[in-house]
Amino acid sequence: MSAQTPSILTKDSPAVAPKRRNAGARNFSLLKNRVLDAGLMRRRRGYYLGVVMLLSLLLAAAVTGFTLLGDSWFQLFVAAALGIILTQFAFLAHEASHGQVLKSGPANDRAGRILANAVVGMSYGWWMNKHTRHHAKPNTIGKDPDIEQDTVSFLPEDAAARTGFLAWLTRRQGYLFFPLLTMEGFNLHFHSFRYLFSRRPVKQRTREISMVALRLSIYLAVLYIFLPWGIASAFLGVQMAVFGVYMGASFAPNHKGMPLIPKTSTIDFFSRQVLTSRNIVGRTSFGTRVLTAVYGGLNYQVEHHLFPSMPRPHLRQVSVMVREYCQELKVPYTVASVGESYGQVVKYLNTVGLNARDPFDCPMVQEYRPH
Repeated sequence: MSAQTPSILTKDSPAVAPKRRNAGARNFSLLKNRVLDAGLMRRRRGYYLGVVMLLSLLLAAAVTGFTLLGDSWFQLFVAAALGIILTQFAFLAHEASHGQVLKSGPANDRAGRILANAVVGMSYGWWMNKHTRHHAKPNTIGKDPDIEQDTVSFLPEDAAARTGFLAWLTRRQGYLFFPLLTMEGFNLHFHSFRYLFSRRPVKQRTREISMVALRLSIYLAVLYIFLPWGIASAFLGVQMAVFGVYMGASFAPNHKGMPLIPKTSTIDFFSRQVLTSRNIVGRTSFGTRVLTAVYGGLNYQVEHHLFPSMPRPHLRQVSVMVREYCQELKVPYTVASVGESYGQVVKYLNTVGLNARDPFDCPMVQEYRPH
């Protein structure tokens, strides 16, 4: 079976035909006014205070468990729990970066920088630079950093350019996606450090380096002073693996496998954000609420991209309004279950990888190839 090239949206695509595209540009302000009138953009400081308190208690419990267990391989359970807790703190830093948590922009930036640098151990500036560009042009070729080639190739032309071991890996990248995510935690920290020590201008570089370095020094010192070298190294590996899988599995289903947009496209804001995003829902309302907590609100990706500064608790309510609005404009609104979303991501990555295969790799084709 031959792989099909991932779909690319153009100005002539049915989903973004001029009539609908113009309607999206003209009427999005109407939807935004409805959301504002419903009070869904107001801050929920009490909610986020509760989340911070809960995560702080869980972090304190993990530290207590670490202290009580001492020299024991059961520490790996604490490491796994810590990976989950730090990912949840990363979600909070992400929400602060969008101005969802506190009232003023500077206050959100301070909170986000402290959470990212001092708690998670990653550069807030690097994340802001990368994520802001992603939000402006999601799934846009040449403009969205989230589809730039890294360990995994997201575009057929990138996959085709690979050789040797990387070409072998790319042809199987869909099936290897989750195993590869075990290294994503190290990958994120590597890119973060590289950004901080690059020659490009970095806002508050010294402060960020100081916080990240202090956090990393304390973390490694505690591990290797209080645990044997082997257990300490395993603890670090498990914590980073869980962190990487959780982070990657939370962000990947949002856009991977959704239509791509050419670099020069003039698709309107509303269509661009909706057509390239995928929501993840549960079978029941309660199940969706659980997913919202697990994914830090990222399961409502369509609404998050349309209203990036909207607090997490309001996303469920506004999703009903957005879905009805999309039906009015006949703009596709993509919803999937957890299993369906990951299935689509794996299929997409394999499709991209298989498009890079030399057709003459097939022995039967090689046999009948003209000489």
